[in-house]
Amino acid sequence: MIPATVPAETIRQLATTRPAPAGTVALRAALHARRMLLLKALLVRAEREGGLLAPAARSRFETDWALLERAEHADPVAVRALLDYPMTGAWLTAALAAPRGPAWEGQLARLGGVTLAAAVRAGCAVSGEWAVPSGVLVLPGLGVLRCPSGRVLVDGDPRLVRIGDGAGRTEVLLARGGPGGRPVGSGTGWSGLCALPGSAVLLDDLDPHRVPAHGIGPEALPAAGRPQSTPGRWAERWRAARALLAAVDPGRVAETGTVLRAVVPLAPSGRRHGPPMSATLRAAPGALLSQLPGEADRLAEVLVHETQHTKLAALHELVPLYRPGGARYRVGWRTDPRPVPGVLHGAYAHLALADLWRRARAGPAGTDDWRTRAGRQFEVSWDQVGEALSILRESDELTFTGREFVQEMERRHTDLGVAARSPG
Repeated sequence: MIPATVPAETIRQLATTRPAPAGTVALRAALHARRMLLLKALLVRAEREGGLLAPAARSRFETDWALLERAEHADPVAVRALLDYPMTGAWLTAALAAPRGPAWEGQLARLGGVTLAAAVRAGCAVSGEWAVPSGVLVLPGLGVLRCPSGRVLVDGDPRLVRIGDGAGRTEVLLARGGPGGRPVGSGTGWSGLCALPGSAVLLDDLDPHRVPAHGIGPEALPAAGRPQSTPGRWAERWRAARALLAAVDPGRVAETGTVLRAVVPLAPSGRRHGPPMSATLRAAPGALLSQLPGEADRLAEVLVHETQHTKLAALHELVPLYRPGGARYRVGWRTDPRPVPGVLHGAYAHLALADLWRRARAGPAGTDDWRTRAGRQFEVSWDQVGEALSILRESDELTFTGREFVQEMERRHTDLGVAARSPG
């Protein structure tokens, strides 16, 4: 675990689920520290098992690592943004878990795309040839280039980089200085990521590590790729959801835009009823995985819900809230028994939703249907969170900080109940 460096007052603020700038800063630092630990672990494993790698794979890793160090020296902020991107974390986790042999070498080869993305972001002059065994060069946070030949030729200065398939079939020109400082690209065989309207959050429907191989949820939902990901509909729904959140709770819309880095569309399921499936992966905090909700208010709720999961996951890395244990408990929002971490995560997310629904039912924003549903949902969620908090209060799996965190959640839960029942 990462040593605790966050003040107690900031932890208390985070426990309320309310947006807290100091908390966001601390969580970003925790996420980056975790990412650097994973990157160091990758280096240690590559060096320890260097004798087991094919000579070409060993040489490629050394070249990639040297370029990453050069990019970090040129522009640490730009490289930090790349390393902290959710799918970089997902790839690092997959690489470290890969068994020795072809699977490990294949994951290690993806470092080339990470380092090339770092060089482009940092404005490093770069040239040379890179192997792309998968036939797809993935530049995290930027896009992907098809490489039928299995290799790419790279040439560029600090302003413009050309990356082309070794057989000359595809290429991309990547220029620095795009919207939000993110490089933009164009060319044959290139597919770039787009930012969702009014934010720096990317709609990532390209990265191969955006969803685990086993899928998401009971239905094992895969990622939706273009054109099934419907970027236009996501942009429209995103704009409307943010406008709704801004009217109901401006602090929430600002927080989601800061905490989230990417939205990953999930494929539709066979279900005709119920809320859209959504998730946050421990390996990729800051990425919201979700089916496209049918209405803006549903997406607003998903944004608030999954933002809390990212916050809590990052906080637990910084200050452990619970210890390993085997007990499982029934909670109102799930049909399957949940371990203590699941109870805590669910209670935290639903406490934030209860806050949102209390505001929505009393405010003028949104449709009549949403205000009516928000009133019902508040009552149900408030009761469910109360039951979950009573479970956590009695658990011996919480750390000292975890118990204090839950106590602050209980105070917030009580305050919401009082506010909801106060006249006016």
